[in-house]
Order: sequence, then C-alpha cells, then structure tokens
Amino acid sequence: MHAKAALVVRREGDVVRRYVHVGTGNYNAATAAVYTDLGLLTADEALGADVHDLFNELSGSSRPPGSSYRRLLVGPTQLLPRFIALIDREAQHARAGRGGRVRAKLNGLADAEIVSALYRASQAGVAVDLVVRGICTLRPGVVGLSERIRVTSAVGRFLEHARIYHFANAGEDEYYIGSADWRPRNLRRRVEVVVPVRDPRCRARLDEILTTELDDPAAWELDADGSYRRRDPGSAAPERLASAQQQFMERACAP
Repeated sequence: MHAKAALVVRREGDVVRRYVHVGTGNYNAATAAVYTDLGLLTADEALGADVHDLFNELSGSSRPPGSSYRRLLVGPTQLLPRFIALIDREAQHARAGRGGRVRAKLNGLADAEIVSALYRASQAGVAVDLVVRGICTLRPGVVGLSERIRVTSAVGRFLEHARIYHFANAGEDEYYIGSADWRPRNLRRRVEVVVPVRDPRCRARLDEILTTELDDPAAWELDADGSYRRRDPGSAAPERLASAQQQFMERACAP
C-alpha cells in the first residue's frame, strides 16, 4: 500500500458531501519539512466516489479487487497499461503529423515496459522530457533509439518527491499527479493512486513546475553512457542562475 489518499464524508444540511485529497507524498509531519510534494483537494463527485470505492475495495467490504474506476488510475492492475497507452498515443499523434510530447517528474524510472514505450515514442518523433531524481535505467540521446529523450535530475535543499505526468495529446493536454513512479514495484506490486488534474489553474501550476524544473540551471543531465554531468549555464543572466528550488521559494515569498 503506497497510495496517498484521504476521504472526508460530511453531512451539510440534507446533503452528504465527500471531500477527497490525493497526494504525491506521505502524510508525515517530519518528512513534510524537507520533501517537495503536491496534493489535490476536491469535492468532485466522481473522484469522491472513486476514493470511496477504493477504500471499500481495500477493506473487502463491498467491492471486488481490480474493479474499474471513473477517473482514478489505481495500481497494480490499471497503472501500467494506462501509462503505456498514453505514451503510445503520443507516438500515434507524432506519426500523424500532430506532434507529440511527454513530460514527467518522478523519483525513479526503471520499468522495462515503460522504457520501451518511451523509446518507441522517441523513434516516432515524440519529444520526451523527464526530471528523474533517482534511478533511471533509460538511456537518452542514443542514436536511432532515444535522440528525442532528455533526462535531468535535481538535487537541492529539499528532496524532490512529487510525481507529475503530462501528455500533450495533440493540444488536449492531460496532466496527472499521484504516488506512483515508473518502477516495477509501483506499477506491478503496490496499491497506488494517480489522479487526473482538470482544473485550469492547477494545470497551469503543474505546467509551471515542469517548465521551471526542466530549465533548472543547477540540474544534472543524464548522458547516453549513463553518466551525469552538471548543466552548464553558459552566459545566462544572473537572475537565470538561481536553481528551480530557489525560484519557487522566491515566487512563494513575492508580494
């Protein structure tokens, strides 16, 4: 069990309303001081019903394991095939001349099927930009295999822990956050929850995070031989030399 989800059921007058929180990190006061995580708090009825069903499934009270959900992506039964389908869809868009793009921020990438899907996407013309803090078994920039894949890693004052997934979908962008990395244990063995983010303001925030971290002047870049090198900021202006984490802190404190 690795999912991060909470459900509050409240009677408000004659109505029973469900409030749901789905996050990327632990409900832990100690690690919250140094981990960077994201969460979605919503009263969306479909997501409320999904999380309610998830807890029923986990308790065995009224729902068979592996049942379908309305919007949630739930592991270990649904996540791997869904992520592969989303990546393959970008490849189909690219082959049809509609462009294709995958962006993701995660802690680890080691699942062989996901890696193969990303290689296929790159060969089809999809731009793949990844921020992977830890283990990454994919090799970017290999001729004939992964020229269109870029992988960076950020190490700073805070532990990068959020998981964000973005699929351009020919202009109908889809964003997801959740507890699952692209590793076998997350996709094949654990109960994980990934949620689609539909609110325009939240999606804009996720886009800002991905854009800032992919351009982080303090990041490390993964080369085709599996080694990392510190990004060279070149002749960038002083204000462009601040790390992504420093930029986020400055924005948070801005009047």
